[in-house]
Amino acid sequence: MAIVRWDPFRDLANLQERMNRMFEESHRGLGRANPEDWALGGSWAPVVDIYEHEGSIVLKAELPGIDPKDVDVRLENNLLTLSGERKLDNEVKQESYHRVERAYGSFTRSFTLPTVVDQEKIKAEYKDGVLKVTLPKREEAKPKQISVAVNK
Repeated sequence: MAIVRWDPFRDLANLQERMNRMFEESHRGLGRANPEDWALGGSWAPVVDIYEHEGSIVLKAELPGIDPKDVDVRLENNLLTLSGERKLDNEVKQESYHRVERAYGSFTRSFTLPTVVDQEKIKAEYKDGVLKVTLPKREEAKPKQISVAVNK
């Protein structure tokens, strides 16, 4: 088991992110007669996981039911932006629905990239409703082993 140094600011940042998400979700339904109506055209944001793996930073976003052609991955000024749209099934008339819980409409998520990312080698792939963006680190940013010479 690895020993991990406690960082109180990491926990504070996680709390702030959760609070921001909670407020964003609560504002989606404002101004609509029926709270369930926001799902038919409101804004929504896919959930993401971001982690490091084998010298790269990996971002995975859940995008079930979205055609990969409707997803845009863009890099501009060190800002990675995911955007797209989940469209309501046109085969079923809106008045025929009994319940709509999934969110539809456009989405946008943006992430500031650390300076260690090699922007020329970023790859994105879509499989089974999950968008995976691999952000390799530059060689000079990867940790290197330095041998210590012993003088006698």
